[in-house]
Amino acid sequence: MTISDTPSESDLRWSQVLNRAGGDFVYAVRSTGVYCRPSCPSRRPKRENVGFYAGPDQAEAAGFRPCRRCHPRGVALEQANAALIDAACRRIEAAEAPVRLKDLAAEIGLSPFYLHRLFRARTGLTPKEWEKAARARRLRAGLAQGSVTGAIHAAGYATASRFYAEAEEVLGMTASAHKSGGAGEEIRFAIAKTRLGALLAAESATGICAISLGDDPAALLGELQRQFPKARLIGDDPGFAARLAQVAALVEAPGGGLDLALDLRGTAFQRQVWQALRQIPPGATLSYARLAEAVGLPKAVRAVAGACAANKLAIAVPCHRILRSDGGLSGYRWGVERKRDLLRREKDGAG
Repeated sequence: MTISDTPSESDLRWSQVLNRAGGDFVYAVRSTGVYCRPSCPSRRPKRENVGFYAGPDQAEAAGFRPCRRCHPRGVALEQANAALIDAACRRIEAAEAPVRLKDLAAEIGLSPFYLHRLFRARTGLTPKEWEKAARARRLRAGLAQGSVTGAIHAAGYATASRFYAEAEEVLGMTASAHKSGGAGEEIRFAIAKTRLGALLAAESATGICAISLGDDPAALLGELQRQFPKARLIGDDPGFAARLAQVAALVEAPGGGLDLALDLRGTAFQRQVWQALRQIPPGATLSYARLAEAVGLPKAVRAVAGACAANKLAIAVPCHRILRSDGGLSGYRWGVERKRDLLRREKDGAG
């Protein structure tokens, strides 16, 4: 039941709504079926569609639902908005076809403009960019399992021409090259023992394509085989020994750099992040946020962190120089203790 106000009291409440002021009541909009706080930032309704209620219980008893922008039930605005954007991300990733921003906003219960702004603030990407990244993941999975044509449809591309226009950008190589899994390539590799455990280095015709660290040499080789399932892997090549020695020296002196050609296989965005990592001086560190700023995308912190995690060239592409915003060690593909050791040696001037 609405509050029984005198005309002057009702005018005062309406004035609070118009001025987005605080108040110990909620207002409901009959044309939308939604109730809000007086301070809600949403577009103001017509006065004739508005009724006032003492609180959320009374408004919901009358059949109204809470606003998803001002959250009159008392959920913290930032927390509630984060939940909405997380839901939008899941909706995009589950969609078999591109989702229009207008339709996504309607499902989430926000205006397209407000959704776009919140989405970028939380993820560092626009909904369209998030959709492209999700499509790229489906595409890589589809190419690994079947034909290029099947992967096109599974990834949600409406036409083959659209797919081929985007394939190299999202995969870092042509679709056929990605699907081939290294077919026709020769990858030379070798494994050495270092102070950080086992080291595997591998080289394609372009340059060093893998550097990995671990406790189990067999596991490192298995990872290389999964990376290039159809390539011809050549071990114990005498011609590769000198380059293995250079890579191993980098483990001992991580500040020394690696004067070898690199074969960086990733998306355009990933390669941009990896290049920025290579610009960080030995002994220096950056946060993910500062790295995102360095690539010109200060809001893309999560995407930058994902590119760091996708790096397959330990030390040569020094993702170990990235720390949490509080200065603490974050995760590291090859083990946090190895990361700690590398940073210590660089700061001590070991190389």
